[in-house]
Amino acid sequence: MKWPWGAVSRSDRKAAAGARAEADAGPAFDEEPIERTVQRRLEESRRAAEAAEREGHRRMVDRWGSDVLGWRDWLARSPVGVDLLQWWHAESELTALVGEERYVERLGELLSQASARDVAAMGLGCTRRVDRACRFAETCSQDPVLPPGGKLASYRHGGVAGACSSFSDCYSKQQIDVTFADGDRHRSVLLYRDHPAEARLWVDGVRVGEGKWLDKGGFWEAERFFFIRIEGPENHPEQGPGEIGTYLYNIVSLLIHDAERGTSRILVPEDTESWTDPMLAVRDGMAYVYPTREDRAAEGTPDRVFPVEGAETG
Repeated sequence: MKWPWGAVSRSDRKAAAGARAEADAGPAFDEEPIERTVQRRLEESRRAAEAAEREGHRRMVDRWGSDVLGWRDWLARSPVGVDLLQWWHAESELTALVGEERYVERLGELLSQASARDVAAMGLGCTRRVDRACRFAETCSQDPVLPPGGKLASYRHGGVAGACSSFSDCYSKQQIDVTFADGDRHRSVLLYRDHPAEARLWVDGVRVGEGKWLDKGGFWEAERFFFIRIEGPENHPEQGPGEIGTYLYNIVSLLIHDAERGTSRILVPEDTESWTDPMLAVRDGMAYVYPTREDRAAEGTPDRVFPVEGAETG
């Protein structure tokens, strides 16, 4: 006789009996309650997160140095600081990826957008000490407290809220120099790059002095004018090698950039003008060009005088 549901093997009957017995006995003695499982997994997740944080902290210090720890609060709210930090510390990898030309251009772009605190967080030397990174991040990273209508001073020195006003890179091939004008309204960015013919200059993010040999450094005058010594005329009667420690030849020209108007002009010395270290001064709407910084300090007779607003640009 054949049953309608078919034959049931001995092994099937044995498995079914085992399942009924297991169901009657209730859960296994070592099965973990749901609440305890949730707690255990949460604890495991917390420990994994702590381990990842410690590893991230270690890698951060290995890559950027322990000095960056004092800038974490500022970098967490800076729109440019972290991008600049990463671009600066990954120079070799990024140069291999995008090429040296693009690396340098992007570095200039980022520095032109950066605040003084962003530049300090990079680890460059500052107004106080050009040979080492800031040692006062707990103070310098703070927001400056200014009186109503007040502004940041053009020459900030030492541990000061808002960071110093100028920064220098003494060790890398880029040889960065960043200087903020009074109130931080304007800034110059110079990448000297080992030779005056290779130097690149940005003022408020605009390339200035392209194709010229630039001196290492530059100055702000009257919050508005940035001036820098550049290559002088080859046919000047006093032209020749400069003194030891200088970066250009003996007689130099002067590039003046008006940050308010976004215009530049180059002043070339006449044969009778001995511009070995020309300096600019602006007083009462007039610009004065002195042949040396000593002459400017003594307020001697200037070689050139012209009105600030009426000066031709080019």
